[in-house]
Amino acid sequence: MNRTLWIVQVLLALLFAFAGVLKFVTPVGQMTTEINLPGWFIRFIGLAELLGAFGLVLPRLLRTRPGLTPLAAAGLIVIMMGAPLSTAPGHPFVHVWLPLVLGLLCAFVVWGRWRVAP
Repeated sequence: MNRTLWIVQVLLALLFAFAGVLKFVTPVGQMTTEINLPGWFIRFIGLAELLGAFGLVLPRLLRTRPGLTPLAAAGLIVIMMGAPLSTAPGHPFVHVWLPLVLGLLCAFVVWGRWRVAP
């Protein structure tokens, strides 16, 4: 179970780091046409995703404050809950199902790191 959790954590960390960096390198004008939110808020979400990606891996990897890993995963669940609400309709899989799956994977990490393999 510990190995499975590590695999999920690393994959989620890579995905959220990519998404966070993408929100910083993409011009604000281009992002606001696809997402109906202010540019500063999109950048804030990118920062939260980037910090969450680090929080999924670094506390356990460095063996300092490993209790932060499930908290980072819980924070990413909150971001994934808002993702379908903030995007324009038209792509049901990407805008609804992908955040749902990612949120469930984050919930698996929360459950696994708090209850099964702390």
